Amino acid sequence: AGSFAEVNLHNAQFLHNVGLRGQGMQIALLDAGFTNYATLRSFDSINANGQILGTWDFVSGNTDVNDHNHGMECLSIISANIPGQFIGKAPKASFYLYRTEDAATEYPIEEHNWACGAERADSAGVDVISTSLGYTQFDNATLNHTYADMNGKTTMAAMAATMAARKG
Repeated sequence: AGSFAEVNLHNAQFLHNVGLRGQGMQIALLDAGFTNYATLRSFDSINANGQILGTWDFVSGNTDVNDHNHGMECLSIISANIPGQFIGKAPKASFYLYRTEDAATEYPIEEHNWACGAERADSAGVDVISTSLGYTQFDNATLNHTYADMNGKTTMAAMAATMAARKG
């Protein structure tokens, strides 16, 4: 299938071959948005089976997370299922989709949004937080993080990630 190289790269075929496809797991994705997650063919299964447990847009303060492709692309790597063509790593998991990133700008508020998303994910009892975001440079350069700030202890996002990891 079209996903063989990617699945093989991470040795996920072993998990798939023994019947592990994410069933019983809850995963929260924190990203810039999940355009068309409710209508794309690759997500038919997770939508039909009620595997989307909730959405929240921390940028706009509502449940509409259809703002950007990046989160949808990350979701597809995990959950997509087009028989004979593509399968994600954990297509039977359940998902919370949280938009924490405002793709149009870069400001420290997005780190706060990420922390709020991680806290909400923890409150929902998720097993895994998946995120593909990073914060170093902002639209206002005086707010940029320095190299020394990137020590895993200083930035709001790092502190939130550490707290989430410590909670398990």
